[in-house]
Amino acid sequence: MSGEAGEIYTVLATVTGENRAQALADAVEKMQPEPAGVGCFEIDEEDDLWEVGGYFASDPSGLGLTLLEAAFSEASFVVSKVPPEDWVAKVRRELTPVQAGRFTLHGGHDLGAAPPSAIRLQIEAAMAFGTGHHGTTRGCLIAMDRLARQGMFAGKVLDLGTGTGALAMGAAKLWKARCVATDIDEVAVATARENIRFNGAASMVRVYEAGRATGPAVLRDAPYDLVFANILAAPLKRLAPQIAAVTEPGSAVVLSGLLHRQAPGVAQVFAGWGMTVRDRIRLGEWTTLRLERRSKLAA
Repeated sequence: MSGEAGEIYTVLATVTGENRAQALADAVEKMQPEPAGVGCFEIDEEDDLWEVGGYFASDPSGLGLTLLEAAFSEASFVVSKVPPEDWVAKVRRELTPVQAGRFTLHGGHDLGAAPPSAIRLQIEAAMAFGTGHHGTTRGCLIAMDRLARQGMFAGKVLDLGTGTGALAMGAAKLWKARCVATDIDEVAVATARENIRFNGAASMVRVYEAGRATGPAVLRDAPYDLVFANILAAPLKRLAPQIAAVTEPGSAVVLSGLLHRQAPGVAQVFAGWGMTVRDRIRLGEWTTLRLERRSKLAA
């Protein structure tokens, strides 16, 4: 059954295990009507629960979902119709300017909001993560500001899971650093490139669609003085050896996307790859860790 023009429908299901969730997400992508977007996110690390969701321009209820529920026995889809709304106006109302150390993040509708001494980052959120309103992005910016105030100069910076490009742009503006930014999502990559161009940082920041920290585009500039990884606890643990491979003794690593209870476990994994926690920033329910690469890796 088709919906009226401009209608949006969402489907959500929860499953156990990343592999099973990714398989379900792949199956949702092949549905008819074709989804406008599909996502797969970890929602509970302890119980290994993942949420799979999709956006549709017409009502997806019917045989397709029924067959998926039969194939993935634990999955029970919830279909919702999103009320029509002026999303541009909504974003402008809700994304007010944010202070993070000496950084001010703002949209194009708040051009005059930053104090004269601030490092201004103009962010248009689109469909990418990282507007600065979330405690994880803000924590990373505060960590970067603290590093600079402690005398650090970062000439080469890596931003893994860049989202809107805010962290890479911040480093480029703060230090005139040469930055590499990556994301696994093509929408985020396009959004980051547009934001970077808008902020006059295109000559300093290169953005790639990539999921590994050891791909050719990243290795070309390794080792890095500073690495940001604002993702989630489970993928951060998997990235630890890759981040170790692109850093050197004295490099700084800033990790975020961590609930308070997840931070100790992530810190322990990175300790095994030669990194020591030097700072913790707690904002709301989120912890940002700043680590330093030691001279030797743990045995």
